[in-house]
Amino acid sequence: MVMSSHSFLSLGPEGFHRIAYGAWGSTESRHAVLCVHGLSRNSRDFDRLAATLEADCRVICMDVVGRGDSEWLDDKSGYCFPTYLGDAAALIARVTTPVRQGLFGQFQARLLGPPPTTRVDWVGTSMGGLIGMLLAAKRGSPIRRLVMNDVGPFVPWNSLIRLKGHGGAQTRFASATEVDAWVRRACASFGPLDEDWWEHLARHAAEATEDGDLRLRYDPGISHGTGVHRDPELPIGPEFLRGIDLWSIWEQVRCPVLVLRGAESDVLPAEVVDEMRRRKPNLCVAEFPGVGHAPSLAAEDQIRVVRDFLLAPEPQPTPQ
Repeated sequence: MVMSSHSFLSLGPEGFHRIAYGAWGSTESRHAVLCVHGLSRNSRDFDRLAATLEADCRVICMDVVGRGDSEWLDDKSGYCFPTYLGDAAALIARVTTPVRQGLFGQFQARLLGPPPTTRVDWVGTSMGGLIGMLLAAKRGSPIRRLVMNDVGPFVPWNSLIRLKGHGGAQTRFASATEVDAWVRRACASFGPLDEDWWEHLARHAAEATEDGDLRLRYDPGISHGTGVHRDPELPIGPEFLRGIDLWSIWEQVRCPVLVLRGAESDVLPAEVVDEMRRRKPNLCVAEFPGVGHAPSLAAEDQIRVVRDFLLAPEPQPTPQ
């Protein structure tokens, strides 16, 4: 089965903006897996993982606002976690409430009532993992299982500075060859990748402009927000890039969690994982040698770990 492309309008502080996402698997599946990328990445990072999961569930890969095929914001202060959480909540509502089309569909809706709620799992890389953690910590969260790819409740200052610099790096190129070279440098920390995946990353990294050159598929303003810090619990705009300490949020997450870590990662130090495990003893952890920030989720061993976690049988209730 091939990916289908979709979009919807989401409401932010400054008005509506369009969010794009790709979907894999049957629309009849009651198990949805939402995949969300890192700071300056896009939804196509999950193509291999989605292709592996689509036989068992519906896989939804979102382009966060300002990235991929989603709309860029005029007000750069809108690139903040309240916006991202609102967009994600709207997407969850969209994929867990199938629309019954036509007169027969309306008759079904009246006869059968609302469709059963879809099980929702979340796979998030870096920033996408933080979005998932923040959602999973909310009261009544529909997230059943959470995968945090190379990110935790605490991110060191030096790593945030590096990520901020990456977000504002060169974004325009004269040729596809230049894009390919840039991708191989920027994504070197993903670890060993096969040639097909390097070509895939480069192909989806940039798009043609009216001037005839190529630009990366994200708004350079994503790391330059100057918005007001509206919620003391959340990292907003530039605050996100100055420091993250969300241990209080981590302690509110109740669903099963799998943490993936690149053994050479500077974003998720080993001592942070140890503290995560101390506060949540049933935490699942997988570490991958020769990988930094972040595991690509394109290698067979990484995909296998995620798939086994998401498709594991539900624990049976203990008899009273």
